[in-house]
Amino acid sequence: QGVIKIIAERQQQLDAALHEISGLDAVMDSFKNFHQQVVEKKDKITQSMNLHKGLVSALWRLPTEVLSQIFNHCLPETKLLLPPSTLKAPMLLTGICRRWREVAVGMPNLWCRLYVEVDDRDWDRAAFCYDLWLKRSRGRPLSLALGRYHSTKLRSLLQPYIIHITSLRVSVHSFQGECPQLFITDLPVLQELAILGMTNPDIPTIAQSISRLPSTMRSLKVIDMRPFFDAERLSSFSPVWAYLADVQIAICHPNAVLHLLHLCPNLSSLTLRVAFDQTEPLNSFTHTKLKSLRILYDALLTRPLSGLLNALSLPNLRALEARRNASWPHEDTRALLARSKCPLETLTVGGRVTVTDAQRAEYVSIIPSLEVVVDHSSRYF
Repeated sequence: QGVIKIIAERQQQLDAALHEISGLDAVMDSFKNFHQQVVEKKDKITQSMNLHKGLVSALWRLPTEVLSQIFNHCLPETKLLLPPSTLKAPMLLTGICRRWREVAVGMPNLWCRLYVEVDDRDWDRAAFCYDLWLKRSRGRPLSLALGRYHSTKLRSLLQPYIIHITSLRVSVHSFQGECPQLFITDLPVLQELAILGMTNPDIPTIAQSISRLPSTMRSLKVIDMRPFFDAERLSSFSPVWAYLADVQIAICHPNAVLHLLHLCPNLSSLTLRVAFDQTEPLNSFTHTKLKSLRILYDALLTRPLSGLLNALSLPNLRALEARRNASWPHEDTRALLARSKCPLETLTVGGRVTVTDAQRAEYVSIIPSLEVVVDHSSRYF
């Protein structure tokens, strides 16, 4: 019986211990709940403090006018239009906070440049986003770049904004079997047009479209077009040449360059991509308004520029640049400068072109303030 009594006592002790443990568990559960409540309260207090600290910071107190100037400097510096991205301004600015979004959306100049690409996979959604972007421009002049092309869808999207498009770049190599002439017409205020990546184009159709461009045109870039232009093809673009101040173009004959200058009496800047495969006698020609002449030699077939340089007089020339040629016509260049009596400021040569110290001295003797630059970088212009 003594053993039974001991077992009974131990059972009582065990029950008491279990009761104590149960009480402690209840206390621990209550403590955990209390701890969680305190942590949540702390987080809310911290969040509120951070928010109010932000409200008293100098950035949050900037006037809208100052914030707008900052936003302008946030735009990508490159002139090349790229597809919109939420990681870059202006779209990035709309995702920071409500005030930044209101300021950014209310700045039409942030939404005047757009890269448009027609993609059949989700065109309805893309068209909605493009239209929203363009609406935010609020009638400001538009600069557009076109990627993959579908004329019907593109016209439907851009029709409300046709009268605001002043600059257009079309990349022909990415079109789906279509040519840019389907859209470059009916742009009443267009000032700048660049057609890139065109190989074996339908020149008559292209020329007909370009010839119908408005008198507001000031710049035409077709430097990537193949085959290169000759005098006959250049004539087919008239009358747009008469309006232009800036031209970038690929030309295959020296006489075509003179013909182009004749067609463009108001030309101020000319960039030539040349592939001269023959020499021929040229008549003298003076262009009084040309200020900048840049020449890029294409391949090794290009013959020296001697004939062209000897035919030209450019009394207003301020910048002359040539690249990618092993033989630089020094004597002809010196004669051009002496004959033109121009206020040339910079003579830049690049690629495999070299200028000796003696040649540099001869140029400077004609124009004492001239800066001769040898630039061997691979830039294209």
